[in-house]
Amino acid sequence: MCAFVDHGGAGTGEPLSIMLRPGNAGSNTAADHIAVISAALRQLPGNRRGKQVLVRIDGAGSTHKVIDWLTGRRLAYSVGFTLPENTPDLLRRIPEHVWTPAYDGVDDVRDGAWVAELTHLMDLTGWPKGMRVIVRKERPHPGAQLRFEDVDGMRITAFTTNTGRGQLPDLELRHRRRARCEDRIRIAKDTGLTNLPLTSFNANRIWCAVVALAAEITAWMQMLAFTDTDARRWEPKRLRYRIFTIGATLARSGRRVWLHLSTRSPWAGLTLTGLGRLADLAPG
Repeated sequence: MCAFVDHGGAGTGEPLSIMLRPGNAGSNTAADHIAVISAALRQLPGNRRGKQVLVRIDGAGSTHKVIDWLTGRRLAYSVGFTLPENTPDLLRRIPEHVWTPAYDGVDDVRDGAWVAELTHLMDLTGWPKGMRVIVRKERPHPGAQLRFEDVDGMRITAFTTNTGRGQLPDLELRHRRRARCEDRIRIAKDTGLTNLPLTSFNANRIWCAVVALAAEITAWMQMLAFTDTDARRWEPKRLRYRIFTIGATLARSGRRVWLHLSTRSPWAGLTLTGLGRLADLAPG
């Protein structure tokens, strides 16, 4: 189970917490979610707490205990929500003019997708005060396999949030951008998380910590060295091919060591620029 910080579209997002769990651990284990979120919050600098921190979780975090815990700590949240069995009846009670067109990933209106609020139609007794349920319906893309939970041929998803302001399409797009976490997981796998090479559970927990450290160093290297370039978003495979494996020679002169990069590499200039920026940031 992993937690990453999201810097928005311009950032790379370093890991804040990686918890190795037994193979029989459940997906809705509230205690594990709370432990991972707590560990992630401890990584944030200063006293950055409260609703200036948004916690986004997929549907596995949609439990009373997790949402109660987030509410008790006054954190903003956007969590995938499992709709009840009478969802088709609830959706039919929403007037057609209430549905608002949803946005795509670049803030444009997405054809064939709409959002509406379902809070006032549901019995949310026992859930925290101020919790909102927002539902999205979308025509499945051509070739998509229909699901049992689809309603009238529409793909239905929902999430819950305690954010009281903002347009529904903006809140829904904000929640859907949680999918950037999947990119971070892919990066962690390319950094060593694909396989657990050691024999004991505790040893592999250390391996996960090493992977998290490597991913964090790489993310901060990109943010500091390649701030205004496309290399800030490159994933490990591309970094290895273009930055980390440039042919070079070492030369010694005047009690100093010089690194000469191959001029044949099209990425030598970018690498030197990045190294120069990191050197300027080094203390002393």
